[in-house]
Formats: sequence, structure tokens, C-alpha cells
Amino acid sequence: QVQLVESGGGLVQPGESLRLSCTAPGSISHLSGMAWYRQAPGKEREFVARIYVNSKAEYAETVQGRFIISRNNDKNLIDIQMNSLKPEDTGVYICHARIRARGALKYDDYWGQGTQVTVSS
Repeated sequence: QVQLVESGGGLVQPGESLRLSCTAPGSISHLSGMAWYRQAPGKEREFVARIYVNSKAEYAETVQGRFIISRNNDKNLIDIQMNSLKPEDTGVYICHARIRARGALKYDDYWGQGTQVTVSS
């Protein structure tokens, strides 16, 4: 059974920082790209950041320079450090991963349940 588990959400004031983590416990043969998406109330889900196995990272323009994504391949874990948070960063942050489960022949997409981030004064 493969799952993604997020942690680290909360309520912060504008300008503050927050760190989210996503782990992939379970029977995994290989973990490919991992990413964070977010969804604000009444809006569509949007891409935030992605990191590949070789640690190459990509960011949405709205978070470039403020967010830093990292991964630990030994622990099947990614973090995203979110700095200088703005009210428009508010939303449910959802982890995504491309995973080949143990015994499987192909990769599948997996999504976490999401963790709430609220930026408000």
C-alpha cells in the first residue's frame, strides 16, 4: 500500500515562514519526481514546486525566490521551506509523487490528503 503523508501546515502572519514535509511510507520500488500543488478556496489546483530524483527543482513564478523544495531519497521525503509568506499563499497544500510500487511494472500518480496553510494578520 503506497500513500503520501503531509505535515507542517498552520496559521502564520504575512512575512513569516513555514515548512511542509511529505513522506511516502509503504512498499516502494522507486520514487520519481515529487511536487507540491496548492488549492485556494474557489480556485483550481495550481502547481507550486517540483523536484526530480537528481534534485533539479522547478518553481511557479509566484513562489520563485521565496520557496525552496528539497528531497531526501533515502527517506522518501520532500520538504518545502516557505519564506516571506503572503496572504495569497493561503490554501491547501497537496503533495504529489510518481511512484513505482514494489512489484509493479509502471509508475502511477499518488496524491496526499493535503495540509492547510493560512497566511493572515
